[in-house]
Amino acid sequence: MRKFALTLICAAAMQAAAQAPISNPVSIQVDLAKPQGPYKPIYSWFGYDESNYTTMRYGKQLLTELHDLSPVPVYIRAHHLLTSGNGVAELKWSSSNVFTLDANGKPVYDFTITDQTFDEFQKAGVRPMVELGFMPKDLAATVPGVDAYQVHYPNSTISGASNNPPKDYAMWSELVQKYTEHLVERYGKEQVRTWYFEVWNEPDIPYWHATPEEYNKLYDYSVAGVRAALPDAIVGGPASTGPASDKAEAFLDNFLKHCLNDKSAANGKAIPLDFISFHPKGRPTVVDGHVRMGLANELKAAGNGFRVVAKYPKYIHLPIILSEADPEGCAACSMKVNPSNAYRNGPLYPTYTAAAIKALFELQDRYKVNLISMLSWSFEFEDKEYFEGFRTLATNGVDKPVLNVFRMAGLMSGERVNTSSTGQVSLDDILNTGVKQTPDIDAFATKGDHEAAVMLWNYHDDDVPAEGAPLQVTIGSIPTGVKKVLLEHYRIDNTHSNSYTVWKAMGSPQAPTAEQYARLKEAGHLELLRSPEWLDVKDGKVTIATELPRQATSLMRLKW
Repeated sequence: MRKFALTLICAAAMQAAAQAPISNPVSIQVDLAKPQGPYKPIYSWFGYDESNYTTMRYGKQLLTELHDLSPVPVYIRAHHLLTSGNGVAELKWSSSNVFTLDANGKPVYDFTITDQTFDEFQKAGVRPMVELGFMPKDLAATVPGVDAYQVHYPNSTISGASNNPPKDYAMWSELVQKYTEHLVERYGKEQVRTWYFEVWNEPDIPYWHATPEEYNKLYDYSVAGVRAALPDAIVGGPASTGPASDKAEAFLDNFLKHCLNDKSAANGKAIPLDFISFHPKGRPTVVDGHVRMGLANELKAAGNGFRVVAKYPKYIHLPIILSEADPEGCAACSMKVNPSNAYRNGPLYPTYTAAAIKALFELQDRYKVNLISMLSWSFEFEDKEYFEGFRTLATNGVDKPVLNVFRMAGLMSGERVNTSSTGQVSLDDILNTGVKQTPDIDAFATKGDHEAAVMLWNYHDDDVPAEGAPLQVTIGSIPTGVKKVLLEHYRIDNTHSNSYTVWKAMGSPQAPTAEQYARLKEAGHLELLRSPEWLDVKDGKVTIATELPRQATSLMRLKW
């Protein structure tokens, strides 16, 4: 009883701390003369389960918007590029029917659906990250206890034979080679050599119905097939989970040892590895009726993976692609299915993402590895209710607040520069306890040619009402001779860049009128907090006062 009472007291204290007002202004200092390293566009990667959504109405629209948010190439990763079926998307399922066997057991290749998918990537101007999966029906080995090929959601969609190993690894390698050859023929060698080819998805859990050793064999035969068609193709993996457990960490470690020390099971040669991929995830919960995010879980997993990679001098500088980096693990599980996913519609999701961007760069610097991607496994779902609570960037063609934090990131460039904040929660404290006491009021800044940008956030794991915070943002070491700078101040909060609150104010219509839909579309865009203004530079600095609400994100962009 005493222990239970103490738990209640601690919980009440944490919620009180979360809601406590901040009286003194938070001081944020940005020093443009202290570079921290290059600002790599880790934000410009997205993915989704249902590759067939690529060719659908809102999918095509969203791909174009993703292209337009970034000055550098945007990469798209999708499941089910090799899965058998009729090309009709379902939750957590798609298909291309690229491979079948004829009556004599000879392979037949049909690239019709594949071409439709990749043609849309081309039209939108985005680049594919080609995930080699899953197993065609006619190539799937028999696995005891696995009877059906496709299992429909809400049952486990990865429990069917589409996640079995191949019954013939040489035939699988030939499929991968033919697939790659077709992509090269259709889209050109120069384009395809800029794409990333990744072998399978999360083979350390039941996405792969075989052993880790058999995954290594699959990897060998897969990259041999890709390289036979395109000798300088970019290949990698293992796209494993976390690593948030000893098992997942061992899987990643053993995969790297395999690539480093073994010979390819496919051809006896050295095993190519051009990038390393894994999937850190957070873990939101519902506490006392509100959502509590699990940012620490995602960052701990990323740090574990970086630490494993850093053990290998040969691999420490290889690109690391977090080919799914998200607040939790099921994009297709709506908040109706899992109430802890209620964070997805409002400004909490972008604020979490802003805090994660800075923390992931800090972890990269700590382990001296080469992070190039924090891929957001979020896209859109066709024929679903408005704001149903899927992990998406848009709902029925209406952009959600989270898309705007990626737009903000796309407005930053150049070098990362030093920031400090009297309101920040340190990286180590986040890793140890999360953001459950005082909020993390912090900044991340870059300096480019004749411009600088500062991303600001007021983040807390607990999604509870709380007062905002007054801020004094000082940006120093502005180049000598600059007398004025133009400030553009963008904001995501309850009343800016937020289609969700506009939709709720309309009465949450599931069949909005044309006028309402136009208003929702407008509200989904990234919005300025106020009109741009010219600021005087004094002693090489400017100071900007603002109020930052809880779970809000700002971008201050200076030009000169």
